[in-house]
Amino acid sequence: MVRATFAGFSTALSALQANQKRLDIIGQNLSNMNTPGYTRQSLETSSINYRTPVSNYMNGSEVIVGFGVSMDKVTQIRDPYLDAQYRNQMQKSGYTDSIQSSLDRLSKVFDESSINGINSAFNDIYSTLVYMHDNPKANDAIYEAELQNRMKALTNLLNDADRHITESERIEYTQLDGRNNTENGAVQEVNDILMQIGNLNRQIKQNQVLGQQSLELMDERNLLLDELSSYIPIEVTYYKDKAHDGVENGTEHDAAPGAAPEEEFYLDRNGNPLGKKEWPDDLRVEMLYTDANGQTHKLTLVEGTEGTGSENYGHLSLTTLDATKEPYPDNFSITFTGSAKNLADTGETQETLTLKAKADGGIEGTATDNGQAVTANTFMQLKSGSIQASLDMLWKNNGKDLTNANDNNDIRGYEYYRQELDKLAKGFADVMNNINIYGTSNDPNVPKDEKWYLLANKENNTRDGITAGNIGINVNWVNGSVGVSNAGENPTDTLLNMMEAMVTTYPYGNTTTGTDAMMGANPDLKNNSFADFMNNISTTLANDSYSNTYVLKNNVTVLNAVQNARDSVSGVSLDEEASNMMMYQAAYNAASRLMTALDEVLNVLINSTGVCGR
Repeated sequence: MVRATFAGFSTALSALQANQKRLDIIGQNLSNMNTPGYTRQSLETSSINYRTPVSNYMNGSEVIVGFGVSMDKVTQIRDPYLDAQYRNQMQKSGYTDSIQSSLDRLSKVFDESSINGINSAFNDIYSTLVYMHDNPKANDAIYEAELQNRMKALTNLLNDADRHITESERIEYTQLDGRNNTENGAVQEVNDILMQIGNLNRQIKQNQVLGQQSLELMDERNLLLDELSSYIPIEVTYYKDKAHDGVENGTEHDAAPGAAPEEEFYLDRNGNPLGKKEWPDDLRVEMLYTDANGQTHKLTLVEGTEGTGSENYGHLSLTTLDATKEPYPDNFSITFTGSAKNLADTGETQETLTLKAKADGGIEGTATDNGQAVTANTFMQLKSGSIQASLDMLWKNNGKDLTNANDNNDIRGYEYYRQELDKLAKGFADVMNNINIYGTSNDPNVPKDEKWYLLANKENNTRDGITAGNIGINVNWVNGSVGVSNAGENPTDTLLNMMEAMVTTYPYGNTTTGTDAMMGANPDLKNNSFADFMNNISTTLANDSYSNTYVLKNNVTVLNAVQNARDSVSGVSLDEEASNMMMYQAAYNAASRLMTALDEVLNVLINSTGVCGR
């Protein structure tokens, strides 16, 4: 049997077209080499052959040859595993990076390696007491004014430290909620990203149904997914919608599903598959969180192209619990509201997860499904991400109940350092005040004068409720109504007791008699003196910062390694594209040469065959 006259031309033409398209794609790849998020593109091809069993009607000796190359579609070269690894590492890096920024803010208060701070103020008070304890100086108003100034300097430093912690908490909160600021907070950023991903899902699917691959839109979506993973822990899934998933309608996917092959395959009249339907995938984004038992749960934030409008994506919201107070550090809750999640047909409501601070530190949450609480007021938190880091710093104070394995109050946040400063301020004030009151009388028949305290709560000028934020000098000491007491057996007894108190470690032995009774409340400073306790706070912060920096460096190193691996697959390589360019150019030239050869063959066949018989 003689071959079809122009069959070879169509084969050569398809080769020319395919290699031309490959060269076009190489040009697209090279021109976007430095475009952020661009994924290397490739042409998928297949051999053209008989689509029906025509061999039944052909000569038995005929050798079947294909009819060239088919350009199926342009695709992206991506590795889903590397994408998942990258986003998982982004979650960890986002968490540790946010924690480090918070610790760096705190270090401006507690790092006294290069400045004279609270620790130096304690040393100055001690030096002044040492200088005053000589008899002639003990009752000298000038030296007492010096002691008052030294204590005033200490109270100012404690006030400033407390204000700085409050300001750090305000900054941390504004990083979550940017509604009253010039920049969006994390909540607004996440909501914007979810909206963009939900809208891109619709655009991409609509285009793909019409035959447009929308690869650039997919690049944009992948960039948004990468960014989202730094805020919250996510899991990304690609799936077929319920009209094309091969599962019988009305059948639960997790319980003995019935088959619906007509949704996946083109079938003949006998039900035999003729080919697979090319229906585009949908994309689902789920947020990961853990419960009190450490079990991981998922909340769907983006559900493909479900519903209409904004039904296919969820949102985050912040709620102030007491409108008369500032929302930070713990006067707010954060709610994650899921997408419609295939509930449009049932009338059910969306899933939610609400997190808030526990009264004694830590994070508790309530998860609801269809308006009903699945779990309520139990220890819950996100698995990672910068939002969880902010919640940890605002809501946790490291007061973990060691008898409760589910307690998640395991981070030293802002309130931990505030509470430590409050212990220091109240302990110092109680001890100094009790010593001074003790020295107002040496006669057992004459009661001590309880008004002779030196340090007070600035808000009401009493000894009650003293904290680092309100500690100050008693107004009566400033105006001279009270002063350093000198009614002991020796006029310098009060000063000597104060000197002893400055170097004493607390808690301090028996608190019922003698000098111990003068010490009063006997604060729990972890067996440290006042100055050493301040050093202990600074050292704790330094250790937290060092360990977090170490973890952050490891996370960034792994993140960069995964990014390099991902770039080796999805990124554009100049060397590889140049090599492909030469290969496809050679193939194009060969196809052109084939067409020329076929032209010569046909010329001989048409113009030269049978000339002898003319």
